[in-house]
Amino acid sequence: MAYTETDLTALERAIATGERMVQFADRRVEYRSIDELIRARDEVRRSISPQRAPLSGRTWAAVQGGKGL
Repeated sequence: MAYTETDLTALERAIATGERMVQFADRRVEYRSIDELIRARDEVRRSISPQRAPLSGRTWAAVQGGKGL
């Protein structure tokens, strides 16, 4: 399922108000706990903006010397 910013906003609003019932576009979901809401929010965040793999921190530069034949 593709999540949207609206889904993320609904989850964040539910966490802020302490509600466990969240209305999405076409369905209504009741979460068992706030912890479950937080886990759902984190999953939606990851799917909306996936993290890139960290770079190693090393930088390499290629320098061409000589006559350039």
